[in-house]
Amino acid sequence: MSEALMFGNPVGGPVWRAWREGTLTRAKELESLSSWAAQYAQPQAGTLLEAVGYHLAAARDAALGTRRFADKAALERAMSNLDAAEALLLTVAPAQYLLGRLPGILNDVARHLSPLDSRRQQLERVARRVGVSEPQCRGAQAAPSSLEERLAIVDQERLTIVTAARAAASAALREQLRVRSFRNVLIVTSVLLTVLAITLAVAGARSPTTIPLCFAPEEAGQAVVVCPTEQSAPYSTDRGAGPLAKDVDDAVKDTAKPVDVVLVELIGLAAAAVAAAAAIRGIRGSSEPHGLPVAVAVLKMPTGAITALLGLLLMRGGFVPGLTALDTSAQILAWALVFGYAQQLFTRLVDQQAQTVLQAVRGGGDRGRARTSETND
Repeated sequence: MSEALMFGNPVGGPVWRAWREGTLTRAKELESLSSWAAQYAQPQAGTLLEAVGYHLAAARDAALGTRRFADKAALERAMSNLDAAEALLLTVAPAQYLLGRLPGILNDVARHLSPLDSRRQQLERVARRVGVSEPQCRGAQAAPSSLEERLAIVDQERLTIVTAARAAASAALREQLRVRSFRNVLIVTSVLLTVLAITLAVAGARSPTTIPLCFAPEEAGQAVVVCPTEQSAPYSTDRGAGPLAKDVDDAVKDTAKPVDVVLVELIGLAAAAVAAAAAIRGIRGSSEPHGLPVAVAVLKMPTGAITALLGLLLMRGGFVPGLTALDTSAQILAWALVFGYAQQLFTRLVDQQAQTVLQAVRGGGDRGRARTSETND
């Protein structure tokens, strides 16, 4: 028997991540159960119990590690070793313990394995035989009434139960990693959009006429250049008016200011923040250690800044009929607010995909897996 199981270990911690705390707690629980199961195990089970100790030691090392940039590998190492230790424990534990764990194993298998999975089907068959689940048809064999018969069935089907439990644990780990991967994609996209927004703001500040956000409404031969922060005096558009006449490009050059692009992006950013706050009403709290809802909310910020800027550029280019000449700076900023909030049209699909991924991890069962497959298709 391993030294860890003979003498025991303290729980350890505290550590700086929630999943690390959970790993230490579960490792101590499995260690205690293994020490108890060793009293009833067969002599040939010593190798398996020793392997349990090694797996728990590896999980503790991953939880107590200090390399923050290797969090993904540490999480996978901790979860996979804990799952392996529990599978080995189920292999050598007394039949009474296995029978008591059967409802929980059945629930995990139903959450993470497809109904067409043969391991799930075999486990459900065993569960019906011992009366853990209801028979699916009238002709199904009735569950044995005596505890001895149920224990005999469980002991006989031990490997079937352990195999299904291990498969469910592996599927749960893959779902966790899928959430983390999706979260990382959102983070990288948010960073790239932020860099793009900053680049556009710097370009607009260095050369206001490079990205002009000014409009020139004209009426009765008189025009006024209107920019987000300033507007020009009326000038004549009639070339024959002498010194009072002015070219629109010259008027834009005199009126546009370096802060125009920055102000529009800030307005779009504020509108996106409001949209993110409004979207919170549809977000349930998540116990997953990846912060996916936060990553979705952060993505909206730079997206709102960019859509505000691009929307005004489309209006200035005549893409929106009837809205090519705004009259005041307030109107320009108001439309920047609208376009910033309109990023919700683009990020709504991201919100839906995030909810689908989280639903699958939370144990959405067959419906969550069906939605995930439909989205991937």
